[in-house]
Amino acid sequence: MVGYDAKADVRSNSKLEVAVAGSVSGFVTRALISPLDVIKIRFQAAKQILQEEGPRAFWKGHVPAQILSIGYGAVQFLAFEELTELLYQANLYQTHQFSAHFVCGGLSAGTATLTVHPVDVLRTRLAAQGEPKIYNNLREAIRTMYKTEGPFVFYKGLTPTVIAIFPYAGLQFSCYRSLKRAYDWLIPPDGKQTGNLKNLLCGCGSGVISKTLTYPLDLFKKRLQVGGFEHARSAFGQVRSYRGLLDLVRQVLQEEGTRGLFKGLTPSLMKAALSTGFMFFWYELFCNLFHCIRREDR
Repeated sequence: MVGYDAKADVRSNSKLEVAVAGSVSGFVTRALISPLDVIKIRFQAAKQILQEEGPRAFWKGHVPAQILSIGYGAVQFLAFEELTELLYQANLYQTHQFSAHFVCGGLSAGTATLTVHPVDVLRTRLAAQGEPKIYNNLREAIRTMYKTEGPFVFYKGLTPTVIAIFPYAGLQFSCYRSLKRAYDWLIPPDGKQTGNLKNLLCGCGSGVISKTLTYPLDLFKKRLQVGGFEHARSAFGQVRSYRGLLDLVRQVLQEEGTRGLFKGLTPSLMKAALSTGFMFFWYELFCNLFHCIRREDR
């Protein structure tokens, strides 16, 4: 179960186990969905990327992406479990579970975002560049970006990221809990081991809902993160530059219309469904695994 469980004998995981489960969940999920992330950032078809750059292009920026996922998963799930426990102790959890999961999910994701945002910028830059490459590896990217753009380059896009991550993650956690309850209502448990499938399907559903409702902010974040990097994307066609978040919003609405706010939504929904589904699936799987191992050792 994601979130605090007052029934300690059902499943009680230590803080270390929660952090490890979150990290492993992020690691495995990132490895599986990395190609969709590259397609989303590049706004290109999979066939075109495969023909021009080969299959390895689908894992561009994978090393910083894995660092991002491992750190983000650990901080997010550990913070979420701690926050839901605090609300339970304050007698605010049982009667307000949807809002509790929304607030705790948003706060835990915000904490994780502040922790790993520089790695997110690096991952976006490495995945967004075309051929010839501007950065050949992670170390070169860090050195070049710091030298040419200063230390604040690693926090580009932070404002829309923080604004977007709270409702996005909040909806992920709250919708996940609600969808699991709806699943049990539609398909009552019959004693068969169907929990893993339920976790995966409900995670996918919560990912689609949360991404659809918050997608424009994700688009703003990605465009701001590649700002000052236009020369590396000239091969992809028209390249725009923005003076900040408000200027970005104005240009998108003027030049692309409201449809521009949802450019690249289809691959993003595919990624959101799979990444959120896998995130909850692997997290719950490893938490249960740790609990079973500890129980057998007693």
